[in-house]
Amino acid sequence: MPPGVRRRALVVLLASVTALATGGSALAGSGGLLPPTPHSPNAHRIIDAYVFILVFTGIIFVLVEGALVLFAVRYRRGRRARTVEGPQIHGATRLEIIWTVVPVLILAAIGTFVFYKLPGIAGPPDANAADETNITVEGRQFYWMFHYPNGAVSIGVMVAPAGQVVHEAVVSADDDVNHSWWVPNLGGKVDAIPGRTNHTWFEGPAGTYIARCAELCGLQHAAMTAHVALVSRSDYDRFIAQRKADASGVALGKEEFDYVCSSCHRLDTTYVGPALRNNPLIHDRKGIESILRKGVGQMPAVASDWTDAQIDALIAYTDTFKKHGG
Repeated sequence: MPPGVRRRALVVLLASVTALATGGSALAGSGGLLPPTPHSPNAHRIIDAYVFILVFTGIIFVLVEGALVLFAVRYRRGRRARTVEGPQIHGATRLEIIWTVVPVLILAAIGTFVFYKLPGIAGPPDANAADETNITVEGRQFYWMFHYPNGAVSIGVMVAPAGQVVHEAVVSADDDVNHSWWVPNLGGKVDAIPGRTNHTWFEGPAGTYIARCAELCGLQHAAMTAHVALVSRSDYDRFIAQRKADASGVALGKEEFDYVCSSCHRLDTTYVGPALRNNPLIHDRKGIESILRKGVGQMPAVASDWTDAQIDALIAYTDTFKKHGG
């Protein structure tokens, strides 16, 4: 095979492999190059900016790496003796101007597009006050707690109205650490910082979306997941009314156990902490309250500022183990 044909075949092969790898990753969705499917206007804009930048940087990568391979093949030593100098390439003014101006234009295009998209990411769309909802998202080691306008609380599962603007105030307890609230389908990451309130928003269709902490916050950071359940406005209003009326009920207690206790404990096996099913403390309100509020050993004070009703809710749920022979 002639050298020129061989070089072209090599370049085509490398370009094809790169295209197939990139295409396969893109088709993998959230498991590859592309983020999860957006379901909120701000999330759509984030992905638009991501794809725009991905295309530009992908083209640059292919061109640079392709040129690198091409020059490595074209100017290889080959049969030339080691003591013989290779071809001497001197400056080319036009080429130098091109590779200076083109990157500037690329960065200008990326910057212009990002700043065009940014207002729609940071600022919610205009909406009637009656169609807006405010929810406070509080990051704790190692769970998320949600506070609703009427004083109701949920843990691990945020319930919000679908198809309406939801404003989120994102905070972290004063005695806690930094966290980062992230619902990939509904928008970007927002830091939860002690002593500071950050804000974000979303507006999405009915469904359940996975949330997680995107800031390394400690031993069980990976277990700090949550869910956002978008329901009809009537179902949302009913939920927060029922939760307010039954502030110490089993429903909240189950959330506390599933999203707080289960971060480090299992019922029947040792996990990060000891098994709980046969531990007498889980039925002892005074004992469990002391541990939750003050911590013990390596266990942090996960409920230092929980209300008495929240403690009662957890006891109400753990008592169901006893009723079922646990």
